[in-house]
Amino acid sequence: MKKIKTFLWLWLCMTSVMPIHAAQNDAQVYRNPVIDVSVPDPTVIRAKDGYFYLYGTENIRNLPIYRSSNLVDWSFVGTAFTDETRPQWNPKGNIWAPDISYIHGKYVLHYAKSEWGGEWTCGVGVATADKPEGPFTDHGAILISKEIGVQNSIDPFYYEDGEHKYLFWGSFRGIYAIELTDDGLKIKDGARKQQVAGTFMEAVYVHKRGDYYYLFGSAGSCCEGNRSTYHVTVGRSKNLFGPYVDKQGRSLLDNHYEVLLHGNELVAGPGHHAELVTDDNGDDWMLYHGFSRNDPDAGRKVWLDKVEWIDGWPHMQGSQPSKVAARPVFDEITLADPTIFFDNGTYYLYGTSPGEGFDVYTSKDLETWTGPVGATDGMALVKGDVFGTKGFWAPQVFKRGSKYYMAYTADEQMAIAEADSPLGPFKQKKNKCFPPRCVRLTPSCSSTMMARFTSTMFASSTATASL
Repeated sequence: MKKIKTFLWLWLCMTSVMPIHAAQNDAQVYRNPVIDVSVPDPTVIRAKDGYFYLYGTENIRNLPIYRSSNLVDWSFVGTAFTDETRPQWNPKGNIWAPDISYIHGKYVLHYAKSEWGGEWTCGVGVATADKPEGPFTDHGAILISKEIGVQNSIDPFYYEDGEHKYLFWGSFRGIYAIELTDDGLKIKDGARKQQVAGTFMEAVYVHKRGDYYYLFGSAGSCCEGNRSTYHVTVGRSKNLFGPYVDKQGRSLLDNHYEVLLHGNELVAGPGHHAELVTDDNGDDWMLYHGFSRNDPDAGRKVWLDKVEWIDGWPHMQGSQPSKVAARPVFDEITLADPTIFFDNGTYYLYGTSPGEGFDVYTSKDLETWTGPVGATDGMALVKGDVFGTKGFWAPQVFKRGSKYYMAYTADEQMAIAEADSPLGPFKQKKNKCFPPRCVRLTPSCSSTMMARFTSTMFASSTATASL
């Protein structure tokens, strides 16, 4: 159960994005995998809108993007590129191993462009967007293997150390770093590459904690289904460029390392993890890919597990993936377009969610809220059950007789759906907006429109509007 503290004035804020404070019940759990389709090589960022955005290698063409408010419940929101905007350099290459950052007001996506066997033609490119969901504009290649002199130049990772920006990269031919320009889009004039780890690893990630820099990576075979031997490795150093060592003081340049995570009876080949995310309890979490042993043909799904710190080193429970675990704790959840409906002693708070519909929370006192508790994955209304394909905004709920009705915006038009419960599922008998003509909303629309609903609406879940 998730409890959410908010204020009565949320009732009056119908069009804003509100932070809602939540206290996580320790008994609430999640099940792995958290994304049950193949999204290899995940990277994650918490964007300015409060949501987490995850990007992965293009098993879904043009590089998939997922969104979540809690690291557990993810919804597909689109792709970073289209066939028209996808990077054209190295035209035979696929887009692999993205890394997302926020630099000077832009979402910056470093990515690899490669094909199997193309170890001297592959390289690292960069694209930018104003919003985490894109659209992303490609700026071309930053480096190419044959030009930088590093075979298999893939798996980029961007890192800021003070005022300096760096790119780390490499895959089983050594891990390297080089300084970038202030915008992260080019190699800085005069910068020289430095090797920081040996040939045992790829998928590099740097994390600073206390006095130490931690160099994470993945070793073994990534992509052989249940035969995959991928595992997460780590070493540490007090200097960004090393020398990184294991617990015995042996150098990662000599291919020594500590094992943080390996496969088990549930998962084969866990690795290529995203940036660590710290929840509101101060716990660190790792998203990574791996094959479900009972469904290896489905590809590399996304898993989530906690990282603990013991004696200056990261640890994961049993050094292996979990099946069921306590959820991350996030005391603040972003809910857009909030509206409150009261029925039979319970308050229902609805709002635009990062998913494919509208979340709903419940309360008895307008102070402590539980949810999301909607009938379908926490949502009261789900895209696919009703009119609209995109832009689901600003729900309003009311009751007539024993039926509940939700008016909402989708596809820049207004529509209405009905349910037998305020928790949903809200559906439509006819997937259409208001007849006899649709009310189309445009960005220039600044006046308030009032609609008079006829009894026809309650019979067919459609409405006649008088403007």
